[in-house]
Amino acid sequence: MTGAAEPFAAIRGEGFPILLVHGMGVDHRSLILLDDAFPEETKRIYIDLPGSGKTPALTGTGGLQDLSDWLCDTVPALVGDQDYALVGNSMGGALVRDLLSARPEHLTGMALIAPVVDPVRAHRTVAEHTISHPNDELTATLPESQVFDFLEMGVNQSFEAWRRYQRFILPGTRLCDREATLRLDASYRLDADPEESIGVFAGPVAIICGRQDQIVGYEDQRDLLPHYPNAVYTVVDDAGHNVHIDQPDIVREALRYWADLLPM
Repeated sequence: MTGAAEPFAAIRGEGFPILLVHGMGVDHRSLILLDDAFPEETKRIYIDLPGSGKTPALTGTGGLQDLSDWLCDTVPALVGDQDYALVGNSMGGALVRDLLSARPEHLTGMALIAPVVDPVRAHRTVAEHTISHPNDELTATLPESQVFDFLEMGVNQSFEAWRRYQRFILPGTRLCDREATLRLDASYRLDADPEESIGVFAGPVAIICGRQDQIVGYEDQRDLLPHYPNAVYTVVDDAGHNVHIDQPDIVREALRYWADLLPM
């Protein structure tokens, strides 16, 4: 890793630490709409990855492994020398699994929301992107640049889903360091498959996927289950890659169940 970046994190609550790691092209706010899924006696740490939000980009290659190494080096300062849990969304799902493989001590549980399993897109089994309830009344009024991304990622075109997208996704996309994203995309790979090092992790795990996810799908995630014997695997209908934007209540319910199993 080159060019270490000072991390920014938004912190909610006090108590048992839960570190939440967002995906590519957004920032920590993309996961804050899930905050009420976690018990009050937890400290939710919403981190901005380098090149996102308020954390400066890494210099040098700035690839996926560099982000993973940075996260591994950063975690002790965020959670201290105590037990904690991880939540990873999309690219964050690959990063937290790689973190588990490199630093398993003190990690008691992990939740994966639409996680990247294989960084190589051509290797993924993905779903067909379909719109369950088209909303021409909404999409006809939106700026073209916003419409494209909203439609590309989402399945739920309701006004409520758009308001969630507008509040929790768009601010992070506007702050994203475009040059850093290009470098990341050019070196979007990990040095090794995390599960090869993990072997078996016995802590509580949640794997939550959208059935219409055309970015990472939902079938490759099922292949992770032998490594996580205490995992609950949930496939959410009428949901794409932004499963927590399309169907937030179902995702919150799955996270509440998982959080209740954490040994705090």
